[in-house]
Amino acid sequence: MAAPRQVTPGKFVFVTRRCALRQFFLRPDDATNQTVLYCLALAAERAHMGVVLPSVLSNHHHTTMWDPEGRHPEFTEHFHKLTARAMNALRGRWENFWASEPPCVLELADRAAVMDKLVYAATNAVKDGLVERVRHWPGVNGLADLLADREIVVRRPRHFFDPDGEMPETVTLRFVIPEALGDPAEFRAELRERVAAVEEAFA
Repeated sequence: MAAPRQVTPGKFVFVTRRCALRQFFLRPDDATNQTVLYCLALAAERAHMGVVLPSVLSNHHHTTMWDPEGRHPEFTEHFHKLTARAMNALRGRWENFWASEPPCVLELADRAAVMDKLVYAATNAVKDGLVERVRHWPGVNGLADLLADREIVVRRPRHFFDPDGEMPETVTLRFVIPEALGDPAEFRAELRERVAAVEEAFA
């Protein structure tokens, strides 16, 4: 397996990984959504990274992150290992959860690149013909919470984590717009408009 490519500190990264054999192991339901968000929040906190936008389809995820310290390898390892173990327990399976190739991590050079990837990830289910609007997707998609500047409190999933263990009972996740992206209100307005344009184009 190739070593993860190092990312310059203080950069945005776009992380993608597919499930083994592109199977629908991440098909949306309440337990899946809770598990993914809980693991995402724990991994981001551990690596001191900011979550900009997660988008989880049935067989893959795209997650845009702010990496101020260049610690994305730690984040991706922890997030993917923890998610795989928890989701395998939920699905009652023991084989590989993720595809054998390493996660794809792209460094996003500037504001325009970040915006392009956010629109791409947020509208994935729309472009695939699964839903007409982003808000209709029942899986994890952080767009509404990012636009509303709203935090999410996620309870520890019962199906895998030890209630008497060290994992916190709840974690709080707020999707961030770092200063490098400019004025947050302007950024949100542009993102909202561009997502709406994609929705109209595929309607």
